[in-house]
Amino acid sequence: MQAAAEIAREGARQPELSIPHGPFLVEADGSLHARETPSLRFTWRGRGCEARLDAGRMRLSAVAGAIPYTAESPGLRAGMLAALGTLPSELPPGWRLRLLPDHRLRLESETALPAPTTATALVGQLVGFALALDPYLDRLDSAGAVSPPSGAMPGMAKT
Repeated sequence: MQAAAEIAREGARQPELSIPHGPFLVEADGSLHARETPSLRFTWRGRGCEARLDAGRMRLSAVAGAIPYTAESPGLRAGMLAALGTLPSELPPGWRLRLLPDHRLRLESETALPAPTTATALVGQLVGFALALDPYLDRLDSAGAVSPPSGAMPGMAKT
């Protein structure tokens, strides 16, 4: 009789519920499951940063600055180009430096997310990227990088 009561209780248990929250489903244990390919955008030291989540991986990027135009600052441009020649070899493994068509510089990284992913794990990855980014932002600033073109990042509200 006691075994039958336990089976009845087991059968009466509610299935775990998922709560939709933005592009995620949040499980009862706090794990996140992407319903689409979400992007998380934030600003670090005045630079636009983005994290894209896809298939258990997080792609992180930051607009680190821009190369000054020759007409605006020929001396800074030459120094900046020289610094750009050495920077890629000094980046952490897996990081890339890209020069965009509008002369902006973008630092990129990709990392695996723990499974299951939680909000704490996502924030930890964002903070780790931002802190690791600091010395390279300092270096680009001292080499003469200018602020990237302004404008709100898509998907961000200025508050």
